[in-house]
Amino acid sequence: MSIPPPPDPEGPQDQPPGPAPLPQAPATPYNPYAPPPEDAPGTAQPQPPYGAQPQSPYAPPQTPYTPYPQGPPSPYTPYGPQPYQTWSQGYSPYNHPAPLNGMSVAALVLGILCCVPGVGLVLGLIGLNQTKKRGERGRGMAVGGIVLSSFGLVLWTLGVAGAATGLFDDVEAGGSNSASASPGKGQCFDAPSGSLEGMAYDFDVVSCAGEHDGEVFAVVRMSGDSYPGDKKVTATADDRCYALQDSYAMDGWAVPDDVDIYYVTPTEQSWSLGDREITCAFGNKDEEASLPGGSLRNDATTLDADQVAYLKAAHVLNAALDSAPDARYVEDDLPGHRAWAGRVSTALTEQADLLEGHQWPSASAKPVADLVKDLRAAQKQWAKAAGASDADEFYGYYDKGAELIDPHLSVTARKALGLATTPPPYDESDSGGDGGGGDTGLEV
Repeated sequence: MSIPPPPDPEGPQDQPPGPAPLPQAPATPYNPYAPPPEDAPGTAQPQPPYGAQPQSPYAPPQTPYTPYPQGPPSPYTPYGPQPYQTWSQGYSPYNHPAPLNGMSVAALVLGILCCVPGVGLVLGLIGLNQTKKRGERGRGMAVGGIVLSSFGLVLWTLGVAGAATGLFDDVEAGGSNSASASPGKGQCFDAPSGSLEGMAYDFDVVSCAGEHDGEVFAVVRMSGDSYPGDKKVTATADDRCYALQDSYAMDGWAVPDDVDIYYVTPTEQSWSLGDREITCAFGNKDEEASLPGGSLRNDATTLDADQVAYLKAAHVLNAALDSAPDARYVEDDLPGHRAWAGRVSTALTEQADLLEGHQWPSASAKPVADLVKDLRAAQKQWAKAAGASDADEFYGYYDKGAELIDPHLSVTARKALGLATTPPPYDESDSGGDGGGGDTGLEV
């Protein structure tokens, strides 16, 4: 069957009127699969090809419909737009929320505690990256941890920089520095553990008027980039602290018998952070006991000029006496003992010259003059000991020289000057005596 041509746009021209239109049945949706109604009124019309729409005599021609190769659409697939959208990821009420990032949580906790700011900062950066890549929650926690850890890291850096650039300064001659981790010279303190033995991390500075664990009398600063080792640090502390005690407590007779010397030294770890200080302190010989109230300091800040002049002269001899050889008996090291005797002889001459060169008050002039006479006599005996040919000869001169510098001979002069008058006790086994050598224990 052929399809009639479309009507002329200009309208029909000279065409006879056509037949009257046939009555139509009510309009129903077209269904290509439904059979034609048997009772449809009017003349039966031929069916269009499969899938084609019925043509209106006034409609433009249409291309015949080509069915899908796989057959007609499934009866379960609706045509046209869907009345409801299907659920997609993120909107389904059955989806679980995104997991919380553990790194972010840890960063926030460490940032708040500020205990290890470097670790908190690193964890925060990792957490921030993971939340972005994995779609996890916790971005705000990561940012908070980064901010808090950065602040803590700045504070920690300032503390280390202070240690490395001099907040923990000197000091053999310096004063106290409250910024130092250890107390400064002249300060008294309590150890948190109650003992001056073992590791020390911090100290509580207290008044010297009441009981306290220790009193700092010197701070020695070491040098060098690399840690010299525990033995070297300890040896330096031992030598320097014992040498500096007299500059703080010039009158050794005024130091109680139960007082000993302690020191705090850098460790390899603290050295890497800039710690170079050796802190020298007085403490009780019983490390579990305290010192009584009152400072042990007696130097130019607490003594008068005459007292300082006398004590400076006495220190010259004391230093020479302390330089005795390690060998206990003269027979074991005669050359060493003769050299020591020569140093003592020289010190006696210097001490006598210092005492004679000072203008003493009338009350102390004669006692000091008598002491100088004994020192001159002692110098001669020590000079002879320095030239002894054997141990027996050395012992003979040594004994006479030691008697002339017996501490008790200086009590009268000390009393006139207002200094302590009770000689410190010393172990007889460490004295010169017949054994010679060793630490004489004499202090004038």
